Amino acid sequence: MSGGLTDAALAAHLAEVAGKILLDVRESGLFSPKALGKAGDQTANQFLCHALREVRPEDGLLSEEEKDNEDRLSQSRVWIVDPVDGTREYGEARADWAVHVGLAIDGQAAIGAVALPGLDGGVVIRTDEPRVVPPAPAQLRMVVSRTRPAAEAVAVAEKLGAELVPMGSAGAKAMAIILGQADIYLHSGGQYEWDSMAPAAVALAHGLHASRIDGSPLIYNQRDVYMPDLLICRKEHAEQVLALVAQVQAAGKD
Repeated sequence: MSGGLTDAALAAHLAEVAGKILLDVRESGLFSPKALGKAGDQTANQFLCHALREVRPEDGLLSEEEKDNEDRLSQSRVWIVDPVDGTREYGEARADWAVHVGLAIDGQAAIGAVALPGLDGGVVIRTDEPRVVPPAPAQLRMVVSRTRPAAEAVAVAEKLGAELVPMGSAGAKAMAIILGQADIYLHSGGQYEWDSMAPAAVALAHGLHASRIDGSPLIYNQRDVYMPDLLICRKEHAEQVLALVAQVQAAGKD
């Protein structure tokens, strides 16, 4: 059956099932908090990678938990997955962790799904079934890391008069905009392709802005998978946020 799914439906199905597997691993009660993250990561990764190789054998694959392979660089279609985005939050049984399953086509964040299994009933937000993004409130809200908010983000939020909303996973932060819990996600503290690919695809499908913090496009399936910065926000804020980032960075060099 799965082999007949569209790419978007497959991404959503895989993200949802991986999320359920992760909940089962945690609820087994067999792992200490320290061991739980690794056990969950590896278990979900095995499922995602085996499933993708079974139903999309011709496509490339890049996973945070899998040894990288150069074969993907010559392929147009490459699945990019993060089995547990927000391992700490997963281990703490918080809601702000995610499963990312995305498909990059010719380097573009084309298709994806982000599962938020920690939310009541589990939520999967996908590129082929866009939701209505709630109207923005008067008070701007910016999601930032709950443990290490990026200096640029804090400085830009101050200039905007935006409220800081601490949150864990990158996927949870990006989806918070779609769910109406935030307006801007600005990150400059270091990430990799699997942290942002599926969230960026989903954000773009919902009419949001997604780019690097200098305004350049997000390009995936690179040899070096380090992608240190990201801006996802409502489109009406993008120009101002990008200008403020440039201003903050210029001031930092003086």
